[in-house]
Amino acid sequence: MNKKQKAYAEKINELLKAEYPEVKIALEYSNPFELLIATILSAQCTDARVNIVTKELFKKYKTPKSFIDIEIEELEKDIFSTGFYKQKAKSIKNCCSELMSKYRGEVPADFDKLKELPGVGRKTASVVVGNGFGIPAVAVDTHVKRISNLLGFISSDDAEKIEFRIKELLPPSEWVRFSHLIATHGRNVCFARKPKCNECVLSKLCPSYKKQN
Repeated sequence: MNKKQKAYAEKINELLKAEYPEVKIALEYSNPFELLIATILSAQCTDARVNIVTKELFKKYKTPKSFIDIEIEELEKDIFSTGFYKQKAKSIKNCCSELMSKYRGEVPADFDKLKELPGVGRKTASVVVGNGFGIPAVAVDTHVKRISNLLGFISSDDAEKIEFRIKELLPPSEWVRFSHLIATHGRNVCFARKPKCNECVLSKLCPSYKKQN
């Protein structure tokens, strides 16, 4: 890791911070448990759709026990529009069962313990510790994966490698926000199919843009 690479990543970070000064997580929640459920539902689904579903879901189910107590068919119906609803319902019920049996219904503020819960991978655990508990973490979603490659941070589709690369490039205090900055930029400007390169604040630095011009 050389100083030039770190300086480049820090410049990208500063430009995005200036572009999106009010950036925050797109998912809506009021506590770590709601964030955990919302993040499980967000797999292969837009955050906007998840927010529509959880607005009613969190009125109906407020604790891990309330998710355990209902029939899985009812939960499937409640989360149907997020896609992959059968697997998600199973993951949520199993996750809640483990929260009750191991942690008395509380979401652990520990990355490794979270990652061991059913339906929880590195991305979900990173989202929860980073946003629910304020612990430095990098959540690698499809936007972070794609744009990290476009910007030349790494040449890999491996989410874990991308996560650790970003952690090398930027200080821990920037990790959580940087994930949101990249995701926001992906939703607003750097689209997968037809990016708005001419409107992009990063275009002068972006190696992918330079190749096209």
